[in-house]
Amino acid sequence: MVVVLCLGGGAAWAADRYLVEHVQISDVAAYEAAKSTAEPTPQSTTSSAATVTADSYSRDGTTVTVTKKTTGSGDDTVTAYVADVVVTDATEVRSAFAKNQFGENITERTSAIAADNDAVLAINGDYYGFRSTGIEIRNGVVYRDDGARQGLAFYTDGHVAVYDETTTSADDLVADGVWNTLSFGPALVENSTVVNGIDSVEVDTNVGNHSIQGDQPRTAVGVIDANHYTSSSSSTGATRATARARP
Repeated sequence: MVVVLCLGGGAAWAADRYLVEHVQISDVAAYEAAKSTAEPTPQSTTSSAATVTADSYSRDGTTVTVTKKTTGSGDDTVTAYVADVVVTDATEVRSAFAKNQFGENITERTSAIAADNDAVLAINGDYYGFRSTGIEIRNGVVYRDDGARQGLAFYTDGHVAVYDETTTSADDLVADGVWNTLSFGPALVENSTVVNGIDSVEVDTNVGNHSIQGDQPRTAVGVIDANHYTSSSSSTGATRATARARP
């Protein structure tokens, strides 16, 4: 009887921790509208029509090109889709949440989030909803301020920087012009150099998420120049967040 009760309690805890949705903000769009202090991107009165193909998008200087990359063979085959993104304004790259909600264990396919937000390109972002820590700034609005790891900051002037969440605050980052953050890491490349010892780096200290070792589907994002980004992703199914380039 004691064993059964322990297992039942453990299962209930696991379900609450990993499966049950805990919604903190039920309408993200309304929350951002009320909290945002960023100026909207001016819309050109002479905007041209978009040119769209199966793997590219172009409009008024903003371009997205997707290429398929395959390496290895047999069981060692790795397939990734790499997107090259150039925007005319850094705020064209925006973030959206699964089901337009913020909280834990809220999941939705990237394709569904993209459709709901008229995205040209969508990738999964950090898995903030699996955690209760990290600095989460989305579209210039602070959602969480609990620095715990390495993060990536996208600034409104178009540059991107790897930073230590534990040495700053969300308010300071917004004041410095941060538009979006991703709380995930670790950085693979810094200052055009591959980071040493990457195979043994621990992502987090929570159970089941210690290292990045092993072959797993992953998404990577990088910066080539101001307002020029690249991302690489394999199929990941349901996701908690997505970044998009506005049409």
